[in-house]
Amino acid sequence: MQAARLFDVSGTVSLVTGAASGLGLAMAEVMAENGARVAMLDVDAGGLETHLARLSKTGAAVEGHVVDVTDGALLKRTIGDVATKHGRLDSVFANAGISAGPGFESEVGHLEAVDRERWDRVLRINLTSVFETLQAAAGPMKRQKSGRIVVTSSIAGIGAEAPCGYAYVATKAAVANLVRQAALELARYNVLVNAIAPGPFRTNIGGGQFAKRPDSEAMWAARTALGRVADPAELKGLALFLASPASSYVTGTVIPIDGGATAD
Repeated sequence: MQAARLFDVSGTVSLVTGAASGLGLAMAEVMAENGARVAMLDVDAGGLETHLARLSKTGAAVEGHVVDVTDGALLKRTIGDVATKHGRLDSVFANAGISAGPGFESEVGHLEAVDRERWDRVLRINLTSVFETLQAAAGPMKRQKSGRIVVTSSIAGIGAEAPCGYAYVATKAAVANLVRQAALELARYNVLVNAIAPGPFRTNIGGGQFAKRPDSEAMWAARTALGRVADPAELKGLALFLASPASSYVTGTVIPIDGGATAD
């Protein structure tokens, strides 16, 4: 089979949370660039407007929805509305997430210093909103007996990462197992559920500190076999693979994309 057919997502309907920047934007871009209709969800109205205008000028079929994923009712309603509007929902990227602040290498990241309010907010965005996205996507996908759900986990969910905050590593590990559980349930409906586990990328979570602290980027680069931090565009190939016919026998997996950080 030719590569063009293996990776053909043209005419499909895709939805991405956290789509106004970073990895979510890369996911939305690669789907739109390859002919999918893409619903971009984000709390950042300005960022959405900017990227929708840019992508629309290229002829991409994109639409924006300002959604705070901590509002579970709005999140579920928006996903349902997208599926109803287009008559189907082929791929969903549950990508929205935030940092939990520094890990225990900094005193403010020590166990006894973890702020409960921040802990609760990270769990609400990084874990509960992912669960609610899975819930909302499952209905239309089960009815059409097909679909792809891709969750953004992290290498911090595979093993301990001292620079990452406790709530971040906890939620990223949790969504990885959530993916495995959902994959088992939804397999009978030909709905495939997988996770991407990024290593260090220049995103709003990592990029902000990299811009302010070049030593931080150097530290993360040194933790990879390739010796560098990745650009969000380098995630596009894996995202397209998991949303396309090429991944028809892949489900329940957590796939690192980390420059070899977990190879050691």
